[in-house]
Amino acid sequence: MTVPTASVTTLSEYQAEARRTIRRELTDDQRLLDAAAGLAEEAGEVLAHVRKHLLQGRPLDRESLTLELGDALWCVAITADTLGISLEAVARRNVEKLRTRHPP
Repeated sequence: MTVPTASVTTLSEYQAEARRTIRRELTDDQRLLDAAAGLAEEAGEVLAHVRKHLLQGRPLDRESLTLELGDALWCVAITADTLGISLEAVARRNVEKLRTRHPP
């Protein structure tokens, strides 16, 4: 099976692509819980890769980490979307916070 090449270039486009894959049978509350819990699960999977690399001497599998980080990004996108928040707003507010904490 050939996987189509992604052409997503903006956070808004990514969020729209992620939204296309949501489980429509879930209520908004269920979708919010599913995405937020998924974020915690995916963060744990990222941590497991890093821990095995640093503490067990295993090679760092960047391809697997890329996929896990993408799964985490999907969870962030759907959590935000369910709350009516754009990923662009999330990124903008985060940059504002970072600039306040760490002025340029």
